[in-house]
Amino acid sequence: MCHHLLTLIALASEEKRPSLGVDIISLNGKWQLMNSNSSVSVSADVPGCVHTTLQRQGFISQDPYYRFNDLAYRWISLDNWTYTTSFSVPSHVRGKGKAVLVFEGVDTVSTISLNGLTIGKTDNMFRRYDFDVTGLLKDEENVLQVWIMSAVTYASQRSHAHTEYRVPPDCPPPVQKGECHVNFIRKAQSSFSWDWGPSFPTLGIWKGVRLEVFNTSRVLSYTTSPKYDSEHSSWTVEVELFFDVFVASKGLVHLSIPLLQSEAEFQLSLTPGQSKKSFVLQLNQSVSLWWPFGHGEQFLYYLTIDVSLEGGETFNVAFRTVELVQEPIPSSPGLSFYFRINGKPIFLKGSNWIPVHAFQDQVTTDMITILLRSAQKANMNALRVWGGGVYEQDIFYSLCDMYGIMIWQDFMFACALYPTEKDFIQTVREEVTQQVRRLKSHPSVVIWSGNNENEAAIATDWFNIPVTVRPLYVKDYVHLYVENIRDIVLQKYRDTIYITQVNTHHFH
Repeated sequence: MCHHLLTLIALASEEKRPSLGVDIISLNGKWQLMNSNSSVSVSADVPGCVHTTLQRQGFISQDPYYRFNDLAYRWISLDNWTYTTSFSVPSHVRGKGKAVLVFEGVDTVSTISLNGLTIGKTDNMFRRYDFDVTGLLKDEENVLQVWIMSAVTYASQRSHAHTEYRVPPDCPPPVQKGECHVNFIRKAQSSFSWDWGPSFPTLGIWKGVRLEVFNTSRVLSYTTSPKYDSEHSSWTVEVELFFDVFVASKGLVHLSIPLLQSEAEFQLSLTPGQSKKSFVLQLNQSVSLWWPFGHGEQFLYYLTIDVSLEGGETFNVAFRTVELVQEPIPSSPGLSFYFRINGKPIFLKGSNWIPVHAFQDQVTTDMITILLRSAQKANMNALRVWGGGVYEQDIFYSLCDMYGIMIWQDFMFACALYPTEKDFIQTVREEVTQQVRRLKSHPSVVIWSGNNENEAAIATDWFNIPVTVRPLYVKDYVHLYVENIRDIVLQKYRDTIYITQVNTHHFH
């Protein structure tokens, strides 16, 4: 018998930032966009992407989805593009101790410069990047440039540089008219084509950009994990705060759930560098539980986290337990596989969730809301965020919390084998760390899965791998999904459910 118990939950946003003590200058808005030979130079929105910018500016006259425009507009993805903006910083802000440029998401391979100096590079669509620009800000106008390399070219170069052994598949089936070697780039895998969609290997600054300037510290993120003590039939809430500290300081952390008449205050001591602090709030009374749609209400409580050094935030907190039950079945060679929520077996009814649009800047809150409400009205209580797309927007998970839709969350690997070079593993580890930290507090997220169908690719020999070298691919599979991703998930999120789909007898 194998019971994985998860007692989670809370709601947090990657975009929320306390403002007290930290000056934030948004760099979203109008930038200038130019291709490699300067034949195209247009105004562009950030967040955004090159394809939608060119359509708005009339450089491509038809909807990319129309007929064979995926082929007609292929030139866009084969070019390199540069985004440029300028901004000024008030003297009282510029005089503070530390300045950081924050890119919530760049699609995908870029070199970023400030006032002509390279400050960093990106290689992963699914990561946030913070670049220290202390001492680089000018009194007058500051020029920020993001040079983005063709994802198609980058993936091809990485594949051809991997000469030790082949990492299949090389290309999608010819009927898809897609691009090759997508498994060598940390980008939405379906953007190079899929059996249900066109090839649009996007480029752009697809999430927000801002400058954060501070003297003492800033909060990078919060997570909240309610935990159930079955022996005493009581709940606590563990709150984790992640800091970037410039100057050693002391302060207070105040936690409060007014509706449960529960609050506590803690001493806070910070030393320079990045650090995590954990605090536990004891609850003074019983709670109402969060249930999947069709089985009860979705109770969400307000939790206030007030850091005296930084300011406060309010989150929604929900209380529920999750068990994945895998136990022997009489007269069957396999195990059961079902979930118990709050001790009750729940039959999952749902669908596979793929990206809402080929261009993520076109995905609106209204679109997500309509789709999720439609799923609920069709009596669905679960959705699987498929591993060939993207980790969804914050609003997606917040709405699933509200609607009682359980989420099976894939990591973004699909229908392929993947390289395991040191730099690839390193960026994946940071991706996983950030995404788990961002999503772990949502009651809707009930399980994490390492990938989509990649074990089947090895076990049933999709790619005609010789038997003599198959152990090498099995070793890479275990290294990526067990020794790295699983390790991080269970470190960051001790009580969660994670499956890798590894069943070693499949490989013999």
